[in-house]
Amino acid sequence: MGFAPMTTNGPNRILDEFAKLLTDAAGAAQGVRREAETAFRAQAERVLNSMDVVQREEFEAMRDMAAKARSENEKLAERIDALEARIAAMEAPGAAKPAAAARTKRPAKK
Repeated sequence: MGFAPMTTNGPNRILDEFAKLLTDAAGAAQGVRREAETAFRAQAERVLNSMDVVQREEFEAMRDMAAKARSENEKLAERIDALEARIAAMEAPGAAKPAAAARTKRPAKK
């Protein structure tokens, strides 16, 4: 003995059909939303490309390079300042010049 599928009649059938219709409409709306997002992204990408806007990855790479270069420049500036100070100390009046001092000192004769 088989069971016959239960059919709904009256208001329940109408509500079932309405729920099915709403479910289908929600699915269609999601599909339309995805298509609209895709179209918007493609258009935005075209606009940004035409404006020569830099991509985030490229910007971050250049920012890191600039920070490294700035750090190296600061270190080099410190070295230059130290060398200039040494040169100024050697050239100051009354300062013993190492090369001249070595030439003027003669070994004592015994």
